[in-house]
Parts: sequence; C-alpha cells; structure tokens
Amino acid sequence: METPASLVAALLTAASTGYCALCIGAGLRFGARCKLPLPISVDLPPVSILKPLKGTDPEMHGSLRSHCVQEYPEYEILFGVSDPNDPAIAVVERLQREFPGRVIRLIPCAKNLGANGKVSSLAQLTQAARYDVLLVNDSDIRVQADYLRTVMTELREPGVGLVTCLYRGVPARTMASKIESLGISTDFMGGVLAAMTIERELQFALGATIALRKLDLEAMGGFESIVDYLADDYELGRRIGGRSLRVKLSRTVVETFLPDYDFPGFLAHQARWARTIRVSRPAGYAGLVLTFTLPWAILTLALSRGAGWAWGLFATAVLMRMVMALVLGNTVLRDTTVARSLWLLPIRDLLAVVVWAGGWFGRKIVWRGETFELRRGRLERVK
Repeated sequence: METPASLVAALLTAASTGYCALCIGAGLRFGARCKLPLPISVDLPPVSILKPLKGTDPEMHGSLRSHCVQEYPEYEILFGVSDPNDPAIAVVERLQREFPGRVIRLIPCAKNLGANGKVSSLAQLTQAARYDVLLVNDSDIRVQADYLRTVMTELREPGVGLVTCLYRGVPARTMASKIESLGISTDFMGGVLAAMTIERELQFALGATIALRKLDLEAMGGFESIVDYLADDYELGRRIGGRSLRVKLSRTVVETFLPDYDFPGFLAHQARWARTIRVSRPAGYAGLVLTFTLPWAILTLALSRGAGWAWGLFATAVLMRMVMALVLGNTVLRDTTVARSLWLLPIRDLLAVVVWAGGWFGRKIVWRGETFELRRGRLERVK
C-alpha cells in the first residue's frame, strides 16, 4: 500500500514532469520564432556599448574582440576600470592597437557610488557615452557579427523598452565547469522561458545583454538608483517593465566562457546565484521545488519500494527531463556540448537540490573577491 510520503513524492514528480512539458513547449515556440525572418531596420541608431571591467575572464580577448567586428554602421565601445593597475587594461589597449579605426575608449571609473562596483562603473560610463542608445553586457560575453544589428532592430519594435538575451555556457576542462554549463543550458534558460510563458511577458533582464535608451534609463532614476542592488539586471528589467514598456527576449543567443572551477568554487558560485534569485524573486525561488524532476522521481521510487506504478512514473519523468534538456540545449541555445554531457544530468540535478536548500539560509556572498551581506536585495559590505 502506498504511504502518504510516497504519494506526496509522486505528486511532486508529476508536477515537475508537467514543468518539463511547459519548458519543452516554450522552447519549441521560441525556436520557431527565431526561424522567422527578421526585417532589419535600415535606420539603425548609433550605439554606445558599455563594458565595466574588473580583472580578467577566461577567453577575455576573444570575447571583447567579438564586439569590435560588428556589422553595424556606427557604434563606440566604452570600457570602464576603477583600478589603474587592473590587468584588463592591457587587453583593452591591445584591442585599440588591433582596431585603430574603431572607437574604443578606456574610461577611468574612480568614484565609488555604491556597493555594486559594476553598476557604479556603468553610471560613470553612461555619463561619458556619446549616444542615446546603450548596450550593456558582461566582460565574458562573446557575440556573433550580426548581434548588434539584431538587438537594435528588436529594440525598435513598438512598445519595447529593453532587449535581453539568452546565453549558453562554454565549459572549461573541469567536471564542475561542465556541470555548470549543463545547468545553464538545460535548466536555468528553461526557467527563463517558463517564466515568460507563465507571466505572458518577461519581467526581468539577463546580464548577458541589456539594450535600452538613455531616456528610459534616466526616467527610472539611472544606474545610480540600483547601485546597491546585487541583481542589477533583474532590477533594470523590473523597473523598465514597470513603466509599461516591454522587455523583449532577443532571438540572438550569446556565449559566456566559464572558469576552470573546482567543486568548492562551483558551489560558491551556485550559492551566490541561488541567493540572488531568492532575494529578487522569492515566490519564483520557492516554486523551484517543482523543477527537480529527477530527484523527485528517484525519491518516489525509493519511498514506494519499487512499485510498478512508481517505475512507470520514473520512466516518464526521466524521458521528459531528457527531452527538455535536448530541446533547450539544441533547439533553443544551439549548444553542441549538451548531448555528450547528458550523463552528468542526474549529478547536476541532485546538486541543484542541495544548492536550492542551502540558498534559503545565510545572507553572505563573495563576489569579485569582496564579501557582502544581502538585505532585501541590497548589498552591504562586510568589513
């Protein structure tokens, strides 16, 4: 006879299998939308690309270089550094020598406007920007040559106030790096598409790309208004959306190069992500309990002592999770590493439960070598 615990686990397995179906449907719709032709605007505005830097990232030169070869009529790239001895400066100077005809400016961002150093630099870069349209992305993001043209065309659509992008992780050689890449492609990006489906519109942005107009940024208080927030990308999307403007998910997908994590470094990074999501979207974070398809299926099988019905539910859950992973990885993100890394999926999904549970506790995070406490989404430095 089934126990109450096995029935609860079975219900959670069924619900999380339904979540897989939701992500599969959202992924297929997004993939189909991306196959439609995009009429490129002939009157594209000049753009200021803002890139705050602190230290170096894996494959940094190639990632920054991809912004220098855009098929776009007029744009400038502003790199911001707060430390005159930052090693990233040498990478920028190399790009300036490599592309003498491109407007590449190195901007000192010496002022400390708040706890989030990245946003503090963005506020100072915005003051130096020549153009009225801004594009922000992280220093480890690599893009295709038509990236800027695509994003700016989408920003010109009626009612759009901000354009953001999905991204795929390019893993390093370590297993921890491969597990994080797999999680990005087969779970995190699925959560973004599911949230957009449930809420009808995207209510947040992703740091992989944020394109918006100076006018709209100033109307929400500028970067200065979010300089103490950890989840600055979430805040930008939420505040732009609060002004009755749409957050558009671009058809273009970018890449981020992941570090050579060991497992302690991987877990620390995952914990920071978890706490960021918890303080930004607490209801959504609680709802992640319905996304642990494989762990719930395994628990159901164990609690039912291998009952026939539990095996049937287990097989269905495993199939749906695998299909979800392949649709998101191959169809949506065009991530060629997903298929050969599927054997790591059970390990990754079990670790996700541990990280999620741990994310409910504690307020401390380590970010870019500094320790902070989170208080209602804001950062406070730990002295």
